[in-house]
Amino acid sequence: MNATTALHRCRFGLVWITLSLTAAGGCTSFWKLGKQDEPDNPQLAKLLRVPEPPDLVREAAIPHGMQSVPVTGVAIVNALPDTGGPALPSGFRDMLLEEMKRKEIPNPNEFLERNDTALVQVRGSIPPGARRGDVLDLQVLTPPKTEATDLHGGWLLDTRMRHQKVLDSSVRSSEVLAVATGPILTRADHEGEKDEALQVQGSILSGGVVQNDRKIGLVLRPDFQHVKMSAAIAQAINKRFYFFDGSTRRGIAEPIEDDFIQLDVHPRYRNNVARLMAVVRAIGVAPESSNTQVRLTKLGERMKQPSKAADAALQLEGLGEPAIPTLLEAVQSSNPELRFYAAEALAYLDRDEAIDPLIAAIRAEPAFRAPALKALEDMEHHNVVEGLQRLMDSPSLETRYGAFCKLRNREDGKQKLAGQNLRGTYRLYQVPSSVKPSVVVSLRRKPEIVLFGDVQPLQIESFFLGPSGIMIRSVPETGQLRISRFQAGKDDAFAEVNNSLAAVLEGLTEVGGGYGDAVSLLRMAKTKGILPDQLAFDPLPKNLRTYYRNEGSGGSESDEDSKGFATDSESESEGDSSGV
Repeated sequence: MNATTALHRCRFGLVWITLSLTAAGGCTSFWKLGKQDEPDNPQLAKLLRVPEPPDLVREAAIPHGMQSVPVTGVAIVNALPDTGGPALPSGFRDMLLEEMKRKEIPNPNEFLERNDTALVQVRGSIPPGARRGDVLDLQVLTPPKTEATDLHGGWLLDTRMRHQKVLDSSVRSSEVLAVATGPILTRADHEGEKDEALQVQGSILSGGVVQNDRKIGLVLRPDFQHVKMSAAIAQAINKRFYFFDGSTRRGIAEPIEDDFIQLDVHPRYRNNVARLMAVVRAIGVAPESSNTQVRLTKLGERMKQPSKAADAALQLEGLGEPAIPTLLEAVQSSNPELRFYAAEALAYLDRDEAIDPLIAAIRAEPAFRAPALKALEDMEHHNVVEGLQRLMDSPSLETRYGAFCKLRNREDGKQKLAGQNLRGTYRLYQVPSSVKPSVVVSLRRKPEIVLFGDVQPLQIESFFLGPSGIMIRSVPETGQLRISRFQAGKDDAFAEVNNSLAAVLEGLTEVGGGYGDAVSLLRMAKTKGILPDQLAFDPLPKNLRTYYRNEGSGGSESDEDSKGFATDSESESEGDSSGV
């Protein structure tokens, strides 16, 4: 604890004691002391004078801890097929040697001179509200001067990652915030070898593990910094948001100082911390009273105005159960924008009336897809799974894959998808779909390949040369494919499979191929025209798209219906996703 923090907490405790003594002396209200109650000491009087409470939390407080924390580390990639090289003298090498000495690795200099290793820098970003054990995607880069030529097939050795800042002209490092390890997926695997620099850049999906919880909170504005105000805001938040810690009910807000309230992430908002913060700041500070009904009526009127409906829905969500009838009325609106805002709030209140309107919004409006899918992801109703499954027949590939990802993240959804674990390297899914078949490759979080619909087999007439010494040859006598892999210093490997894409991917792992090999093979097959179906990389709905209303739709619900257009002019055709 530094001196400033200690001083704040002493002042926080002093004011609490003073207020308690004042209450014992007969003061009837902490919200405002009359002139006759103020002590003679001006400084003490200033401490005791409580500001007028605001209508909403956001008028008195701003978010804290809502930026991602960048973490970095210097590491070694090994298991390279002589495409690495000696680590050249640099600050990176010095940092790595220091780290290797701490781990008591014998002969570190000799290890750094090998051709099957490469020195790399690892980068990651810890999001707000992250908890110990959460996983991160990592970026892997070689230094500007490097002897390494290709990181394909490499494995990142255990790496400790820290947050670094420049203070007083020197670099200061934090404690270890994440540890990293895993197989490298190079940019060349999915972007092609047209640029050699892409071969020494890559990523590790879910390769980082967070080591410490990240707290979020609220900082009170100067005019509202008072122990009583801090406690009152925390009390208002805890009345709306609480959870059971074992058998004990506990609120998410704790007033740490007179100007700071610490927040835990409520389980319902575990995957949308930004939404939680927005709702918390839209909570009313004053205790519930007869004014609540007046507020509900006003918010109900705002829900009929497109320009005010989004904020009104947040405030209604902040009110909790009393707001449900108002939201249920709003979700019946003929205006798709108003209907979406009401359904989104209802989803976070775990009301199944939100499911069908959100599924309809995902189908119809690109701007609503990402937030609607996120709202559905953690709903407890089993009807969510059925609704997401219906989206597998959508003409939009991003809608199909976005819905697939939410299904995969749900315990009850995993059972419906039944993916195949290919020797621990990645998962392969075959998802029924009535629209044009497509192949989707993940470039974030989960190493996975998804085959939507009846994907056609590879069109190999004689043979196909893939990455890393892989060759696929057709066997006319049996109608099957023979997969061979030839690598220097290793035994040749063979597998014979039937002529389906799923069988080829499975056979690829039998000859020692990893996720990077599968991704590269699919890209090369598409480029050479032997993969007839659409190939797409991470065709997920984009966040923060803008919803455009027709002129005249900014008024009440009686105005002309609104119609939205995504900022990237995405259409409902098969070409609406990033792919080859």
